[in-house]
Amino acid sequence: MTTTAPHVGKQRKRARGILGNTGLYVSVGVAALLFLVPFYLIVRNALSTDPEITGENWKLLPSFQWSNISELFDDPTVEFGRSMVNSLVVAVSTTLGTLLVCSLAGYGLARIPYKHANKVFYAVLATLMVPTAVTFVPSFVLVSSLGWVDTYRGLIIPGLFSGFTCFLFRQYFLGFPKELEEAARVDGLGYWGAYWRIVVPNSLNFFAAIAVITFISAWNSFLWPLVIGQDPSSWTVQIALSSFMTNQTVNFHLIFMATAVSILPLIFVFLFLQRWLVQGIAQTGIKG
Repeated sequence: MTTTAPHVGKQRKRARGILGNTGLYVSVGVAALLFLVPFYLIVRNALSTDPEITGENWKLLPSFQWSNISELFDDPTVEFGRSMVNSLVVAVSTTLGTLLVCSLAGYGLARIPYKHANKVFYAVLATLMVPTAVTFVPSFVLVSSLGWVDTYRGLIIPGLFSGFTCFLFRQYFLGFPKELEEAARVDGLGYWGAYWRIVVPNSLNFFAAIAVITFISAWNSFLWPLVIGQDPSSWTVQIALSSFMTNQTVNFHLIFMATAVSILPLIFVFLFLQRWLVQGIAQTGIKG
């Protein structure tokens, strides 16, 4: 009796563990399938005809209309290939510019002694409370007066600074080891040298995480490119997508095909940098 009871208890504990792991895997599998359903519908409808998409006899697999791809890029009314290039230029430039500007601002607020540093920081935080609609019209008037309508400058420069990204960088740099920067100053480096040669190389995980968030946001931006990109040659991919839906017609197969093509860069960026996304945000810390 004394030897059998512990053995039975271990078997029950092992059985509960197996059931718990099985339930966890099933739950994760179901959640993954539900997450993939919208992507399946996009691909399925992208390779179908309009009657197959809107018809009553719904089929699980598409008819694989590969000609939809050539139809998308050969459409004379929408230069979709050009819009993809425009979005890529805007997203990459915005990402690189935001990383540089906001990281410098965050590093200055976190490390450079200045009696008004806290006031400047609170002013940056105050910008987060201002709705975008309030600054939209003044921003457009300024960009228009500079002659930046239908240009990359008008699409990129107004979005280079983000108060939230600056806040994240400041919080991260507050937790960065000061000993490394002090050693750099002993070697004769100033604030810029310490930032560029010590802080940045040791913060690539966090920079990559911010880059993912910024790239996705810039790629999906719609309202500002809609106003600035008035000429079809300056449209971004989101504006090109909206052009397939008009008051007269809706090209469902082209909308889904364009959607499938437009999300490929986002999937690539996310899959390539996903492990830095969580690690980088976790390193921000909450420090005053």
